[in-house]
Amino acid sequence: MSTSQHLVLACAGLALLTFAVGLKMLQVRVAEMRARRISPQSVALSAQRAQQLEDSRSSDNYNHLFELPVLFYVLCLLSIATGHVPSWLSASAWAFVALRVVHTLIQCTYNRVMHRFLVFLVSFVLLLGMWARFLLSFLVQ
Repeated sequence: MSTSQHLVLACAGLALLTFAVGLKMLQVRVAEMRARRISPQSVALSAQRAQQLEDSRSSDNYNHLFELPVLFYVLCLLSIATGHVPSWLSASAWAFVALRVVHTLIQCTYNRVMHRFLVFLVSFVLLLGMWARFLLSFLVQ
């Protein structure tokens, strides 16, 4: 399997995680709204949701999957589009995806902030390093 194929699969893996969290968010939100008889219109705005809904773990995580990972998707696509796909990138991509899975598991279960922050920090530094190394290798090729 080529490095490009690994990048596509890593992106697909992260997208699947996002879909899974989205489904979990839907399940949790609908169940809570039914149990507490909350009208959908009464939570139309994010401020209203924050006041009325008690469990926002999956919702918060879903939002997080559209923050830092966007830079991951861009790097993978840029690498494939330019044809500059360094061999180290696939292992780094899978490490980033694994860290996002761990972050999701922490946030959607026991949600210990310092554990989640540590995983975020490692994934942040990893992605920053991936970008720096990619740019340097792209410029000197």
